[in-house]
Amino acid sequence: MTTHQHAAPTPVGGSLVNAATLVCGVLIAIMAAILLVRFIFGLGMVANINDGYSWGIWVVVDVMIGSALACGGFSVALLVYIFNKGEYHPLVRPALLASLFGYTLAGAGIFVDLGRWWNFWHIFWPGYANPSSVMFEVAVCVTAYILVMWIEFSPVFLEKMGRRDVKKKLNKWLFFFIALGVLLPMMHQSSLGTMLVVMGGQVNPLWQTPAVPLIYLLTAIVIGYGVVLFESCVAAAGYRRTIEMRLLNPLSKIMLGVLAVYLVVRFGDLLIRGALGEAFHPDWVAISFWIENIAFVAPFFLIGSTQARRNPANLFLAGIAIMIGGILLRLNGFLIGYGHFTGSGWTYFPSLAEVMVTVGIFAIEVLGYIIITRRFPVLPREHAQVAS
Repeated sequence: MTTHQHAAPTPVGGSLVNAATLVCGVLIAIMAAILLVRFIFGLGMVANINDGYSWGIWVVVDVMIGSALACGGFSVALLVYIFNKGEYHPLVRPALLASLFGYTLAGAGIFVDLGRWWNFWHIFWPGYANPSSVMFEVAVCVTAYILVMWIEFSPVFLEKMGRRDVKKKLNKWLFFFIALGVLLPMMHQSSLGTMLVVMGGQVNPLWQTPAVPLIYLLTAIVIGYGVVLFESCVAAAGYRRTIEMRLLNPLSKIMLGVLAVYLVVRFGDLLIRGALGEAFHPDWVAISFWIENIAFVAPFFLIGSTQARRNPANLFLAGIAIMIGGILLRLNGFLIGYGHFTGSGWTYFPSLAEVMVTVGIFAIEVLGYIIITRRFPVLPREHAQVAS
């Protein structure tokens, strides 16, 4: 029997004032100014959404895409706690931290996009709630998952405060929240795909399919692994740490396996429905479809061999390719391939204010990641030893 011994996580340390944090601070300040205008004078003052495109990038990018990019914690938890792959445990806290910020800010993104934001509480009030709505299911699951992740991550703060007695008591119940942390993303990630189904003929057949809930769930898992590869490489470079190749190499093989299943489901569905012909029309929708799927296929060429997986640069590029594919899958379904057959003449392109708010939200994630990893025990201690 093989056991895995991991060094305890430790704060990276160092100054919180540097070029990265200063840039993030400026971007967040710009976002705050735009949101002040938005909440006082309304959406129309800053956003280009209209009757034909009621969802702009604040929902599609910040929520649909942002939550998918935040699936690293869910994907790693599947390996560690469900499939009992304890050797990946050092990746849990960094992945969970990225997920925590991604989902929390995705929830904030929903609030920003609501026209009558002061009625936000109606979503959960029994007199107003609509349990038969897929949007209600997503709202409840995402909210519950955010709370679960903060509880899962709380041992990091308890360790910093020296409250190991409280942490010990929490650990007795943590298995329950870990189980929820695996179940809830499965529910809402598939339901995000269901939201395309209910849109009917407004969505191009390349993305409008009864299989889209499964497609969204599979890509959420794959994207989670891709984000772990990307985040691990960036953290190693930014903090001048050794890349955990002994973990990322086998993790990338698992990612390729899930990715292969996804591609079989994706193109099998297109062939069965006879929708693949839409991909050969001479328009931007078809071009975007092929870019999306080239990005999903690229990792097989980048890290398909054992030798290629030993190169950190290839793992980094494979992670980026997966993220691009996942981003385009959701962008294509909800914006680029949406409204393609209505002939209504409505168009949408995000305003500069919308873009800056989205950039500001991601800046909060980066700034938060830097602060917490520098001051709290998240990343594994350097030179961790693995013993048999």
